[in-house]
Amino acid sequence: MRITRRDIMTGGLAALATGQAMQAFAATEMALGPAQLTTLSDGNLVLPLDFLIGDLPQAQATEALAQHGITGDTLTPPCNLTLYRDGTNTVLFDAGSGPAFMPSAGKLRDALDAAGVAPDEVTHVLFTHAHPDHLWGVLDDFDDPVFANAAHMIGQAEHAYWTDPATVGTIGEARASFAVGAARRLEAIADRLETFTPGQEVLPGILAHDTRGHTPGHVSFEIGQGNSAVMVVGDAIGNGHLALAHPGWASGADQNAEQGIATRLRLLDRLATEGMPMVGFHLPGGGLGRVERAGDAYRFVTEV
Repeated sequence: MRITRRDIMTGGLAALATGQAMQAFAATEMALGPAQLTTLSDGNLVLPLDFLIGDLPQAQATEALAQHGITGDTLTPPCNLTLYRDGTNTVLFDAGSGPAFMPSAGKLRDALDAAGVAPDEVTHVLFTHAHPDHLWGVLDDFDDPVFANAAHMIGQAEHAYWTDPATVGTIGEARASFAVGAARRLEAIADRLETFTPGQEVLPGILAHDTRGHTPGHVSFEIGQGNSAVMVVGDAIGNGHLALAHPGWASGADQNAEQGIATRLRLLDRLATEGMPMVGFHLPGGGLGRVERAGDAYRFVTEV
């Protein structure tokens, strides 16, 4: 297994035409036997701090975040997508935000271009869940599918939840737009969308795991080649600070806090015990690293 880090420079034709500065997209690469895994930046989110803190005691949570250099009223988590190429399939895990969610995100097209991959070369798009920063990038500015030649795959429970007309009225006002947007996009790609259940090998060497809690049908994907494996965890481990330093604390980002805690503790224990690398969608350094135990807590190590 070989892991390297490099910066890919890209600007795109639009940037060249307007004279805008080139943009750098940090990419982390990992060899899995003959296959290659690359993380790509979709930019970052800008979120109110209470989106993460939720019902936690304000002072305690603020002090814990300050220990990680996070102060102020907002968070700016990175968005790391995973590209996996095994010589037969070109697989993208999640699709990013697209143009309609936040101006700080939706940079995937540029990152793919920097990696030398055209959207029509992607053979499969696998979703961890259907939140905007993971799903909305399936459509472009004209509401046409971005990955025109790809099969799109989502967990059965996740699909059922976001396509249920009752969801928009029960998910809460703050996330109602998530439900409307997910239903519209899932309908738009319905003719190329497949569902699966956790425990299923969705593609050769790619196993889906039940990691519900962040959403009702959230899944993580274990990618294996020979004796090497990596876990794409999506938002089951949602950040590199509270989720690891205080994994038993509820996260305001999880739709079911208690399920989220149970999933997080189980996943962290396995990753630390087995020493398996993982990719976290909102973790630092491109999202690829290992989990190590730190007393009763954990830490994320990007240099492996």
